[in-house]
Amino acid sequence: MKKADYTLEILNAWNQNTMGGHLGMEFTEIGDDYLCGKMPVDYRTHQPMGLLHGGASAAFAETLGSVAGLMQVDSDKQACVGIEINANHVKSARNGYVYGKATAVHIGSKTQVWDIRITTAGGELVCVSRLTLAVLDRAKG
Repeated sequence: MKKADYTLEILNAWNQNTMGGHLGMEFTEIGDDYLCGKMPVDYRTHQPMGLLHGGASAAFAETLGSVAGLMQVDSDKQACVGIEINANHVKSARNGYVYGKATAVHIGSKTQVWDIRITTAGGELVCVSRLTLAVLDRAKG
């Protein structure tokens, strides 16, 4: 697929029966160099103290960045895979939704770097993450 072919319906259908789907992630907006989504803060994403689990935030960040990266290449010929992620958890969340935006920092032929910011509904920063992707050629078959 090429960038112009992607829709929210296609991206959300891909998310079914994946970790993103099990955690309730949903893609909400597509831009030229960004992708937005939301994830519930509930029993699926809580840690034992009832707060948003840092691992759920990292999974949300990697999902947004990886899918955004895939949209930058011809997915019939190439794939994007995460090779490094970091996440700084700066505020807790207990319920509702968190909202994420993956924005391109670098789109290269072999690597991509994405900045992912996760916020509350009120815009308070919950997590800031940086994801590096490798761009791989798909096997010709």
